[in-house]
Formats: sequence, C-alpha cells, structure tokens
Amino acid sequence: MILARIVGTVVSTRKDSRLEGKKLLVVKPISPEGADESGYIVAVDTVDAGFRETVLIVTGSSARNASECKDRPVDAAIVGIVDTVHLDAKHQGELAAARRK
Repeated sequence: MILARIVGTVVSTRKDSRLEGKKLLVVKPISPEGADESGYIVAVDTVDAGFRETVLIVTGSSARNASECKDRPVDAAIVGIVDTVHLDAKHQGELAAARRK
C-alpha cells in the first residue's frame, strides 16, 4: 500500500468502456509524516475521495481486485481515506534524525 495525497483529476473524453463512469485522480506519494515523495500516480477512485485528502493506494493485482475494479484495466486504485498516521516512538526518532541531516 502507498500513502498519497490527491493533487488533481484526469479528464478523458475517450477511454476503455470498462472505465466509463470511473473517476481518475492524480495522486502524489507521501511519507508517513506527510512530506511529498517523488513521482505521481493516476488511480481509479473507489471511495469517493476529495482534493487534498490523504489516501491509501494499491497497485497491480491488488488494484484489479479492489471494489468496482474487477475485470477492468486498472493498475492503481484508491481503496481508503486516511484520517491519521501514527508511528511508534522509535520510528518518530528516526524521522527526526533524518530531518536534521
């Protein structure tokens, strides 16, 4: 699973008929602390996510098995909206040390 933030939408006038009615969103992978990571992903929205929300993305066969994606040409799907992310004390310390470098 990938943590990501929704940053945009994709509008397509022509696409595979199995994707008709499916919302395609542009997401930016993020770290557990919310910092942007490299790259972008276009994902099918299965949970009615909104702009700037933090979401969970699955890719590959997991995306094809997501709700509403069966037998569709999907490589990435939004499967959850994240409310909060908590790390244990050890990992919070590691993140703080990495930021100081």
